[in-house]
Amino acid sequence: MTRAPKNQVKKKSVYSPIVPAVEQASRILLCLAHNRSGKMILSEICKQLGIYKSRGYSILHTLRQFGFIEKDPETKAYSLGSGLFLLSNSVLTNMGLRELASPLLKKLSWQTNNTAIFGAISGKHVFIVAKEEGGQEIGVNIKIGQSFPLTWGAHGKAITAFLPERERKAILANQKMYYHGHPSKFDKSRFEKEMARCRKTGFALDMGEVISGIRAVASAVLDSGGKPVGSILVVGTFPEEMAEDYGIKVAEAGRELSKAIGAGVSSA
Repeated sequence: MTRAPKNQVKKKSVYSPIVPAVEQASRILLCLAHNRSGKMILSEICKQLGIYKSRGYSILHTLRQFGFIEKDPETKAYSLGSGLFLLSNSVLTNMGLRELASPLLKKLSWQTNNTAIFGAISGKHVFIVAKEEGGQEIGVNIKIGQSFPLTWGAHGKAITAFLPERERKAILANQKMYYHGHPSKFDKSRFEKEMARCRKTGFALDMGEVISGIRAVASAVLDSGGKPVGSILVVGTFPEEMAEDYGIKVAEAGRELSKAIGAGVSSA
């Protein structure tokens, strides 16, 4: 039997607790989250992360099965999916954000006698995380977990108004605008004026354009970096002349919740 040379060192196998496929899937999710437009095609993702297209495609396809990734059938671009809301909602609950919002929503609901809601941003949508219906006889049927486009009505205006300029421009360039109801009704000149007004007053309005007869006032909720994480809004069939008064109350609630999660916002 032939012996190995004396000077030959036997290599030990190195165990790594990192699973390559899981690591790459995580990096893909973070890559999309950090991209300003929120959308990337397969070749862009793989080039940025240094992985083969076949591997990237397989991982993206798997993530799509769970709703963590969405794919635009026209542009073939990938973006974060609504399935991540289930995860983010759990984080929000653990952080106590729902609990922080609840007393503010309860106060708003009884002050206005309308439905008060907190919606959190996830990808291109806003998901309802908490709500209070107050004591009104006729309410608005909105369920916890229900989602709406990011560019929808009052909450979309309030959130978009406080996004960084580049992100705001990316949204206006890449998404359908439901700010004024059907995308065909979108008026960019009017929208810019609404953005300026929202930044000044702290709230945005929808006087029944998205859904006939349903009015809403909304305020953005900001994180410690001053970036929107969601929106507080009051929704109902209230008279149009009450919108300004309700808007002031909603803006104050938005500032209180923003402060509670660390945003450096000033008092009214």
